[in-house]
Amino acid sequence: METDLHAEIEIAAPPAAVWQLISDPAQMPRWSPQVESVRMPEGAVEVGTRFTNRNRDGDLAWVTHGEIVRYQAEREIAFRIEENWVTWSLALEPTSAGTLLRQHRDTAEGISPLSKELADGFYGGVQAYGEVMLAGMRETLAAIKETAEA
Repeated sequence: METDLHAEIEIAAPPAAVWQLISDPAQMPRWSPQVESVRMPEGAVEVGTRFTNRNRDGDLAWVTHGEIVRYQAEREIAFRIEENWVTWSLALEPTSAGTLLRQHRDTAEGISPLSKELADGFYGGVQAYGEVMLAGMRETLAAIKETAEA
């Protein structure tokens, strides 16, 4: 399995409505099976905004620190996680039926030695952890779809 991961879902809602749901990382705990809470500074979400995530998978809990690296209204939000060097993005594309929402985990910088060590120790390796992440991405997108279409 590649370390870069992709998932997408068609949503029967316009991009502006989907953007309202995904444009603030503090909302991610509503959908993600691992993100338990997000602490954001007061004010606008924009490139350079830094935030802290509390994540959980069963009894395992950890904190990560993110920074928004791309933010284009109604098109894309992306943030880089300091601890593992991974950039996560959510991108919107208008379609005749509404919106195609794509989630991507980009490992262009590689995966940090710390992240590899933790994946080996708690998940049986980077490949096994990638499978957990991909399942979580699909669950996240399905939850966003359900909210947007309600």
